[in-house]
Amino acid sequence: MTVPVLSAEAVGRDYRTGAGIVTACADVTLSVDAGELLIVRGKSGAGKTTLLTMLGTLDAPTRGVVRLFGRDIASLSDDELTAFRQQQLGFVFQTFGLLPLLTAAENVELPLRLAGVAPRRRAARAAEMLDRVGLADQARQRAPQLSGGQQQRVALARALVSRPTLLVADEPTGQLDSENAEIIMALIRSVVSETGAAAVVATHDPLFAGRADHVIELRDGRVAEAAAS
Repeated sequence: MTVPVLSAEAVGRDYRTGAGIVTACADVTLSVDAGELLIVRGKSGAGKTTLLTMLGTLDAPTRGVVRLFGRDIASLSDDELTAFRQQQLGFVFQTFGLLPLLTAAENVELPLRLAGVAPRRRAARAAEMLDRVGLADQARQRAPQLSGGQQQRVALARALVSRPTLLVADEPTGQLDSENAEIIMALIRSVVSETGAAAVVATHDPLFAGRADHVIELRDGRVAEAAAS
């Protein structure tokens, strides 16, 4: 029996506020195998970002279990989690998260630099990924010189430069027009199919569900619907 790259069992997250306890996500169960694309659909405020931060090991659930390759993330040491994030996780944010003083190539190289990869090797890998997302000619441009669609493609290249086994993307098309949104989703779909990575993508756009292997819909932090596309 194949162990999923990522799984969650009855995962929930509560936050304490001045008004009391707020449940942002509750009782979510899912799994994603290698080479699969799961789309988490829902309106703004549905709990998508909360869920993805837990699935991406950036936040711990209040209850329930998140597993990576069958291992409960709560059992992993800080060093093991750091190594996973550096070597096997690619995260794409809605706001791009590029460093404005760095060129596109330097932004893409950053995860490899932090991992201690040799300069020549990381430059070659960054060039390869920028070519993969169609931005080889923009390698020396700084982030503010790029359009929104180009910046998100750089962010995607950065997320993929370490050849992750898990890609997590939180509303990667939320700030893009329909043409650039389609480009990003097509790239994610092709990368998952070609590399065998597992991917979880949050989106409020129902049009992208057709690219997924599985879809779940969140409403008020809970799974409202599950379907295979």
